[in-house]
Amino acid sequence: MGLLDNLEGQAVSSMLGGSSNPLASQVLQMINNQPGGLQGLIQCFHDKGMGGLVQSWVGTGQNLPISADQITHVLGSDQVKNLAAQAGISPDAVSSHLAQFLPMLINHATPDGQVPQQSNIMEIGMNLLKSLQKAS
Repeated sequence: MGLLDNLEGQAVSSMLGGSSNPLASQVLQMINNQPGGLQGLIQCFHDKGMGGLVQSWVGTGQNLPISADQITHVLGSDQVKNLAAQAGISPDAVSSHLAQFLPMLINHATPDGQVPQQSNIMEIGMNLLKSLQKAS
């Protein structure tokens, strides 16, 4: 992990507030409950025309950035509003946080550039958040 990755990780950890933050746990729960889990979420990106973007997170190269508006487009405004209500923050803040967190989470969950058939996204996500907290 390079210096910029460490700084990005610290920022994400700070935004999400670590594993005790409702947004972090709600996002992991959302992915876990997604039909197809992580693979289903990745398919949503493909279905919404952002396959190349999400593939950069799955692959072993540089992660391409995503905007808050693109997050809302992929997840849908209802899903973003639901996450916001559960976390007690604005939908815009949720989209912004997810634009930072999802690329790191998906990248972390696919270390070999392949989406695992079965993955415990809750465990992977919590481990990522713990490692980000240690780095900060």
